[in-house]
Amino acid sequence: MGYTRPLDFEKDYLELRERLDALKDMAREKALDLGDEIASLEAKVAALKEQRYRSLTAWQKVQIARHIERPTTRDFIDALCEDFVELHGDRCFGDDAAIVGGLARFEGRPVTVVGHLKGRDTAENLQRHFGMPHPEGYRKALRLMKQAEKFGRPVICFIDTPGAYPGTGAEERGQGWAISQSLMQMALLRVPTVSIVIGEGGSGGALALGVADRVLMLSYAVYSVISPEGCASILWKDSRRAEQMAESLKLTAADLLALGIIDEVVEEPLEGAHRAPQQTFAAVRERLRWHLHDLEGLEATRRVELRYQRLRRIGAFEE
Repeated sequence: MGYTRPLDFEKDYLELRERLDALKDMAREKALDLGDEIASLEAKVAALKEQRYRSLTAWQKVQIARHIERPTTRDFIDALCEDFVELHGDRCFGDDAAIVGGLARFEGRPVTVVGHLKGRDTAENLQRHFGMPHPEGYRKALRLMKQAEKFGRPVICFIDTPGAYPGTGAEERGQGWAISQSLMQMALLRVPTVSIVIGEGGSGGALALGVADRVLMLSYAVYSVISPEGCASILWKDSRRAEQMAESLKLTAADLLALGIIDEVVEEPLEGAHRAPQQTFAAVRERLRWHLHDLEGLEATRRVELRYQRLRRIGAFEE
């Protein structure tokens, strides 16, 4: 069994796992008694796994969050929801493939789902602008949120973007305005809202889908005002210092939970969501179920007030 696209820090561990798998295959195919050898190698694999993944740096978590095989928003929708009907267009300019959204059922309840969507290969990434939405993407999200409120459907948002698309055309069509309208609409929604950061959460492009009653985050996801490369380029004129900047930005799930930016960390399998997606989907399903049930038990005006108070608690300063 091969492990595709290994990251630099995990190559030795995955090579050892492949040796273990090969030894098991040989013992099974040739009916050999290799129990002692297999047990010894399994112990080494388990120890190296703990060593590698229990002490990941912020930069290594950024690499996992960006892994090309990491489950996308569409993967989560297909795994968690039934009867998904995708809705297109912003009724103003066009459709943006970097934002996917529509109607679905989550465990029997009608919901609206919206999220950033990256591609799996170069062609799809070009089609989806590498998961960086244009203004029409945010206007589409805004339209779906207003529709959800009209029909009383909870909103589930999946966040996974390096940031909003920075091109001239996007700015000409009102990128900042579109993001600000999404922020305002999410703050005012009277239906339950849950956002979950499943990969990268970059800048206002991510925050546009993040003003929710509850903000969850996968344990290897990252969420920050700017990418480590962008921050290093601005501060030091050297994007090669991104690894150093990742530590300073406090962009990991553990950091953000401690700072009160997010409400809960959803634990991924130790090797990451891309290595065991079904286990990840099950963990997300359980937490979404709990939070939606909890939020639906609140009166609408109470939800809006609690959402406001949650946002007001973010940030602290000393005089």
